[in-house]
Amino acid sequence: MRKGYELLDSGNGRKLERFGDVVLARPCAQAVWKPTLPRSVWEQANASFDREDGNRWHGRAKLPDHWILEDRGIKFHLSTTDFGHLGIFPEQRAQWAWIRETVAEAVAKRKREVTVLNLFAYSGGSTLAAAMGGAKACHLDASRGMVQWASENAALNGLEGIRWIVDDAHKFMQRELRRGRKYDGIILDPPTFGRGEGGEMYKIERDLMNTLKLCRDLLTDDPLFILLSSHTPGCTPQVLENVIFQATAGIPGNAESGEMLLTGEDDVFPLPSGTFVRWTAKSK
Repeated sequence: MRKGYELLDSGNGRKLERFGDVVLARPCAQAVWKPTLPRSVWEQANASFDREDGNRWHGRAKLPDHWILEDRGIKFHLSTTDFGHLGIFPEQRAQWAWIRETVAEAVAKRKREVTVLNLFAYSGGSTLAAAMGGAKACHLDASRGMVQWASENAALNGLEGIRWIVDDAHKFMQRELRRGRKYDGIILDPPTFGRGEGGEMYKIERDLMNTLKLCRDLLTDDPLFILLSSHTPGCTPQVLENVIFQATAGIPGNAESGEMLLTGEDDVFPLPSGTFVRWTAKSK
């Protein structure tokens, strides 16, 4: 049994990926080049997904209902969804490694509890990374099903003590402020457009700056970081740097930004899949 994730090839608006022993072909608009591997290799995928005739899987019945993927020390329950997702965004792997290392270093240095809030948290990769680094983590998503999925991932990794929240992000953050609760680190990957279980709508171009203002207000007096990532077209690394520096004005800090990448062997083109900015506060 093979572990981990691997990008096998991409091109013609598609990507060929391996999740453990399961190989899948799915759409990827930014893969405008030609595939490197022959068509016969692509046709050997266990299943494929397309959006040409609506969201549709081909070969889904041949796949297990769910399987476990372990990558870089983190285990995930994976399952195909009607939207073509699997319960993991592997382009975030570099962020998970950074979160885990940054939190672990802070815990060792500060000799106290480090608190991390993960917003729009999906199946919990960043939450798991923070908890593995030693943080007291809070995981929030508007989807009850995704929070349940994330809690099952935590159990799979033997992690306890995570605070699980199903709520609208802004409403929860405002309540946390009224409670006087603060966080050393905040992680967020806001959707381009999202709708909560209570009908709340989120539009990134309208709501992002307000979200970041609330993030700033929720930081402790000696904060660690804000990690913002995005899959929204137009949210370039420079755009993310601009908004994060404006939101944290007055707090000394540095930012590192770039593209998130799906990767495989050295001869496989890295596939851009979103952007990120990591803002870290200067130590007091």
